[in-house]
Amino acid sequence: MSEGAVLVTGAAGFVGHALTKRLLSLNEGRVLAGVRTDSRSVPAGSAPVVVDLEDASADWADALAGIMAAVHCAARVPDSRNEDEAAYRRVNVDGTLRLARAAAASGVRRFVFLSSIKVNGESSPVGKPFTPNDPPAPEDAYGRSKLEAERGLLELARETEMEVVIVRAPLVYGPGVGGNFETMRRWVARGIPLPLGMIHNRRSLVGLGNLVDFLVTCLQHPVAANRVWMVSDDDDVSTTELLQRLGESVGRPARLIPVPALLIRLLAASIGKRGIARRLCDSLQVDMAETRSRLGWRPPVAMVDELSRMRLGR
Repeated sequence: MSEGAVLVTGAAGFVGHALTKRLLSLNEGRVLAGVRTDSRSVPAGSAPVVVDLEDASADWADALAGIMAAVHCAARVPDSRNEDEAAYRRVNVDGTLRLARAAAASGVRRFVFLSSIKVNGESSPVGKPFTPNDPPAPEDAYGRSKLEAERGLLELARETEMEVVIVRAPLVYGPGVGGNFETMRRWVARGIPLPLGMIHNRRSLVGLGNLVDFLVTCLQHPVAANRVWMVSDDDDVSTTELLQRLGESVGRPARLIPVPALLIRLLAASIGKRGIARRLCDSLQVDMAETRSRLGWRPPVAMVDELSRMRLGR
């Protein structure tokens, strides 16, 4: 672990909270929990500090004093409100770069940025997982904001002594996850029939335990500096296989109706839900070859175990 204190932004969120707990368990230094407003919803033992990315006049000198490394998990993420480009840029680009510049000026040695596979695009060609060197092709405002932040951070690394590590993650799941993943898990647990028994795509996911372990690795590994890295469970599954594994994790076989993917796409298009059909039927894979070979990292948690933790709520 890096000497000195570590700052985790978004420490009240899904990934940030788990990462803060993991860093505290390592017991190798002080952990500051960056939150948007005064909050006590951070792990016991961490020191909460306010890091409001939308406050253009914020002075983070006190929060960054003595910090040797930072993991930036805070972000504006996609939701149902269809926010415009400016809303994502204000937090994910402007706020991120203000924080990073302040960190560099305060002597922070390493800045780990949690980005998204959406920088590469919404789907990958069959049998051709995305690599860190593929041309970025974000399709929505969130993905574009993450790409712009990545570029700004790498430029900052060239201009200063602060090292930058960029981590592109696919869908993250684990205890406490919300959104579509938790909705699917509940449907399976309730025995609701789903027309997803003939989907032959390949999707990369990353369990919360694996992502946290990888972020800790990125804090300390010398080779990680000033590069983009892909992370996943290294166990790609089809949508059908994922639902079957969810069924196994809740002790109730998934009730899957064998409907061809083409029919699902056509039906979704007819009701204006093409995006949902793409997420269910398209492939979206990441190539873990460089992560394995250059960092020597392997996912420590199997998907079946992470899914079981969701059932147990821990």
